[in-house]
Amino acid sequence: MFEVRSGSSKSTINHQPSNGTPWALVFGLWLLLAGGCHNASSNDPAAVDVVVEGGGTFPISLAGRWTDRQEGWEFQLEPDGRISAAILSFGRVRVTPGQTTTVPTRSGQQAVFTPGRWTVHYVPRTRELTIRLTMDHVRVDLGGSVLEGSSTDVFVGPVAPTGRAWQAQWTTFPRYLARTADRVSADLSTDPVQGETRPLLFEKSGLQDL
Repeated sequence: MFEVRSGSSKSTINHQPSNGTPWALVFGLWLLLAGGCHNASSNDPAAVDVVVEGGGTFPISLAGRWTDRQEGWEFQLEPDGRISAAILSFGRVRVTPGQTTTVPTRSGQQAVFTPGRWTVHYVPRTRELTIRLTMDHVRVDLGGSVLEGSSTDVFVGPVAPTGRAWQAQWTTFPRYLARTADRVSADLSTDPVQGETRPLLFEKSGLQDL
């Protein structure tokens, strides 16, 4: 959990990781994800880089909806390897590459999610799949308190020979600052080199859209 202590000149934060990433759970509870409440800007078709080692094509067998039931991540992989949509663990927000997504919060304010470039990398010899998601800007207004910053999340691991399970190591690099209405601030960032890593199991459920 987080324990914020305010002092005369600055505030500090005690980050004690437990089950998942606590800051995501705390602030994610404030998001109102009602259908039809998401607004997005125009899409950038070149917002996802797909790299297949050796110059081959991305295996169509990996296309589909990949879901992690533990932390809530979901990726929609197209037959060419592009990610057409993702659901973030943070707030269970659906984000489309190249688009800024705006979501209302329970306080009546807004949460804004702007992705950066995303990357999909596949190694046929080892069946290793890597997905890298960068969020260039995230801002969540919580009725006087604000969470703002950026993040990078990397998922890497082998896909099972069946093509329906992916055992990935998730490393997250959040760079967030939380500010309360009484001007107490807390740096919620992780180590910029090591991040925080935990194993996740993704399962493919088919070609249905997110």
